[in-house]
Amino acid sequence: MAATTHTVSNQAPPLVGYEVYLGDRALTEGVERHLADAAPELRDEVREELTALGRAAGSAQAQRWGREANENPPVLRTHDRYGNRIDEVEFHPAWHRLLGHAVGAGLTDAWGRPAGHLRRAAGFFLWSQAEAGHGCPVSMTHAAVPALRADPELAAEWEPRLTSHVYEEGLRPAGQKAGVLFGMGMTEKQGGSDVRANTTSAAPLDAAGEYVLTGHKWFCSAPMSDGFLVLAQAAPSGRNSLTCFLVPRVLPDGTRNAFAIQRLKDKLGNKSNASGEIEFSGTWARRVGEEGRGVRTIIEMVAATRLDCVIGSASLMRQALTQAVHHAEHRSAFGAPLIDQPLMRNVLADLALESEAATVLTLRLAAAYDAGTDQERAFLRLAVPAAKYWVTKRCTPMVAEALECLGGNGYVEESGLPRLLRESPVNSIWEGSGNVQSLDVLRALQREPQALNAFLLEVGLARGADHRLDAAIKNLLTELADLDGIEARARRVVERMALVLQGSLLVRWAPPEVADAFCASRLGGDWGAAFGTLPHGLDLAGVVARARIAG
Repeated sequence: MAATTHTVSNQAPPLVGYEVYLGDRALTEGVERHLADAAPELRDEVREELTALGRAAGSAQAQRWGREANENPPVLRTHDRYGNRIDEVEFHPAWHRLLGHAVGAGLTDAWGRPAGHLRRAAGFFLWSQAEAGHGCPVSMTHAAVPALRADPELAAEWEPRLTSHVYEEGLRPAGQKAGVLFGMGMTEKQGGSDVRANTTSAAPLDAAGEYVLTGHKWFCSAPMSDGFLVLAQAAPSGRNSLTCFLVPRVLPDGTRNAFAIQRLKDKLGNKSNASGEIEFSGTWARRVGEEGRGVRTIIEMVAATRLDCVIGSASLMRQALTQAVHHAEHRSAFGAPLIDQPLMRNVLADLALESEAATVLTLRLAAAYDAGTDQERAFLRLAVPAAKYWVTKRCTPMVAEALECLGGNGYVEESGLPRLLRESPVNSIWEGSGNVQSLDVLRALQREPQALNAFLLEVGLARGADHRLDAAIKNLLTELADLDGIEARARRVVERMALVLQGSLLVRWAPPEVADAFCASRLGGDWGAAFGTLPHGLDLAGVVARARIAG
């Protein structure tokens, strides 16, 4: 075929080499807002740190790493050439480069740095836009710190390794590595989210705090990690004594712990990351916290990983929005750029509202962690599971709609949108799916009245600023006052809590056009069942302009 017939025109150029941090107004404004009372030196340090990470996330190199890590998924090697059991997971070099950059950027180091959770959440948000799968071990490593603090001796030994900015691949004794990664094993095939049905048993050894585990884990996150927090039954009866344990992959003397990886899961998405089924047989473990208090010990880890599910979904949403807006800026149809056409503008504005609401909520939760007051801890008790429920639920339909903005171009792998779509459900499922989060909110409402007080104080800070928000708060209070059949209504209640919280934050902090459109659609009911159904009369052009890459 003659080359003259193949003239390529009206195609959006690749979105590469752009400022992921400085180009995101909602994110940069949010970080600056929560650092307003910090010392100027800290503000400058965080700004430089996030700018550099955002620049790296938008680079051609990071995009190539993300593509290669997903096109070359991990491979399980159960035995060496001689038949010896080794249980190793091999990864493409791109995976290690992504992890190395994440660890080097401090994404496992939040608990001891000034504004540590805010800067880490913003960094996780940025770097996950390059590739999301490797965020699993990053998240688990970060989240293991508060659980290990239940045992000061273990924390003193392991925390410096977990928060290190040095990534070292390969299995060696943890004491010989400058930095380590952690995974987690809670669920079993007979119980799933009902971890109290776990059957893995722990038999005590002569040395205090040491046990031998026997059992299995149906889902073990990041099985190539250096250590794991797992749950097992510690009493002789094997029941009702769920306890938390630390399981190292390699023992201090250099021998491999008994940790048989039976297979890796063949997942819908999250292809770059390994998730496995694990068998314990004579596996050495160290108890973390008190015997029989395993759920209470590991719950801080679970809360931290749930927040990371929110951050991860918000990150996917922002990347999908960025791709959709970029395409619409450069693609023309019916005589005009897509971004200037009223119906496409409605769709993009709707997507932008969802993304900014998720972003502002994410940063508020991270800032609450940094504050560390009783009031903020009470607020997080309800806000984290409510945000985990709602933001992760909104991710998949939003990414699907963003893909559609690219039309057929979005449906092919080269656009990157199919990978985002396959990744989008994972955060809603991991660390407790929708029903688990909703029931957790109900449990907090019934048992911890201070949590509801803190939540209502937070949303009440915007009372009187928007009549639709005021009405939504009133309706929420009516829902909460009616306990009849509340378990069956739990999703409805939690959805309204999340929307009211997002509305309050946007009314206080977002530009008027964003807050107005959010309240009209999400709280005022003037909205359809799909994206692109915002009501007439809103400043949609202003909303879309804000979603464009700044600069």
